[in-house]
Amino acid sequence: MQTSDDAAVYQLDNDRAIVQTVDFFTPVVDDPYMYGAIAAANSLSDIFAMGAEPLFALNVAGFPGDMDLDIISRILEGGADVAAEAGIVIAGGHTVTDDEPKYGLIVTGEIDPAAMMTKAGLKPGDALYLTKPLGTGIVTTALKQEAATSADVDATVASMRTLNQAASQAARAAGVTACTDVTGFGLMGHGTEMSIKSGVQLRISVAHVPLLPGAAGYAEDGRVPGGGHRNREYYETFDECGVSRETEVPDWHMALLFGPETSGGLLLGVHPDNAQSFEDECATRGVDAWRIGDVADGLGIVLVD
Repeated sequence: MQTSDDAAVYQLDNDRAIVQTVDFFTPVVDDPYMYGAIAAANSLSDIFAMGAEPLFALNVAGFPGDMDLDIISRILEGGADVAAEAGIVIAGGHTVTDDEPKYGLIVTGEIDPAAMMTKAGLKPGDALYLTKPLGTGIVTTALKQEAATSADVDATVASMRTLNQAASQAARAAGVTACTDVTGFGLMGHGTEMSIKSGVQLRISVAHVPLLPGAAGYAEDGRVPGGGHRNREYYETFDECGVSRETEVPDWHMALLFGPETSGGLLLGVHPDNAQSFEDECATRGVDAWRIGDVADGLGIVLVD
């Protein structure tokens, strides 16, 4: 079954499957080390979103020919440190000359096919959880415009730098089968993908969706990345599966719901009987998890109080 998940899966036998993904992007912060760390955490996220554990990774990068080697080294060091935190090594890779820096990882992982989490696993009655606040795209746009405070940037960098590994492990321990990570298409885009693949409706309580410090203010000031406008234009009226509202949601808040995220959290559907178990598993691992809504019959996303 094609579930449009971000990692490829190759089943080896009844108990083992290989999961592989690749991701890379241009710098989102000024610090080379932190850029490498965030890019690595983001690349690993697709593995964790499917409930797999990584085995090893390869670097994939493009750097200008005249780029300072110390800067390149710091980028690669950041990626290597995050990989080590995930329990793996970066075993090689490939680099090309490019006018704009680009960095990320090819990640290979392993999973028990019976425990795999996918976008198609939601069922009516499931509780919806999100494991990181929204707003990375808004805050980094404010940073580029020299309008973000250092405290807001630090909080956003810490969120992007955080691996989704512990959240994935908590989900597996609680028997979760429905998951995706929230990245470039934003909460509404990735939620729409889950709605379509699962054949259900997501009812999301806007008031319960967590936001990064400063993100609301920057959104109100119109510091919205171009990807956010494209996401909204595409997904708000997506076929018969768009985003509707049963409550008033101001435009700045909609910008955050549709905004692209870098190394965002996991969006999970948890059977109501397992919701407390999932929250307990998250607490044990030091993972934040916000219940942001529920799953119902129907299609699309409905925003509620």
